[in-house]
Amino acid sequence: MEGGQFILPDLPYAVNELIPYIDAKTMVIHHGKHHAGYTKKLNAALAQAPDLAGKDIQTLLANLPATDESVRTALRNNGGGYYNHCLFWETMSPTKSDPSAELAKAIDRDLGGMDEFKAAFAQAAKSRFGSGWAWLVTDASGKLSISSTPNQDNPLMTGIVEATGSPILGLDVWEHAYYLNYQNRRADYINAWFHLINWQKVSELYAAAIG
Repeated sequence: MEGGQFILPDLPYAVNELIPYIDAKTMVIHHGKHHAGYTKKLNAALAQAPDLAGKDIQTLLANLPATDESVRTALRNNGGGYYNHCLFWETMSPTKSDPSAELAKAIDRDLGGMDEFKAAFAQAAKSRFGSGWAWLVTDASGKLSISSTPNQDNPLMTGIVEATGSPILGLDVWEHAYYLNYQNRRADYINAWFHLINWQKVSELYAAAIG
């Protein structure tokens, strides 16, 4: 945030570095048009609600039910879109990494191991009707779970979505995330994305979430 406004973050890699899994044109459009659009509309909504000035995005999303109805939907859609994409970019990388020992142990304990995690996560992403996201979430105790949400909702939205917690990994299954390269083959996109998970960053988010 700068000057009281949210800013579009730079990508942590060049737009062509995720090839062959995600093509450069999709990255340019997805980041420079879609994410930029959510950022602009989020700031426009906040300009109509000076009482929310200076609050971080996590706080805004966690307190949506208490937000004035005049801006709640705009914050839900555009604040969700802003946060979700920030997490999406930072939890991908062209460089292979592995989960920390602590996160790997939790994946084994709560999800049955890496293969079972991938199968369950892929199912959550494939079965999300229409547009939305699949999530790997932790609660404060460190217990992991998998969920999905419609549109730009996410597990921070207590009182809005059913399964809540701290998102540590999210996959965008809106068509704009994959259609240029994969067309209607969402399953192929999901399987390709597994090659890009930045487990180092996911592990950092897990450690931060459980304190």
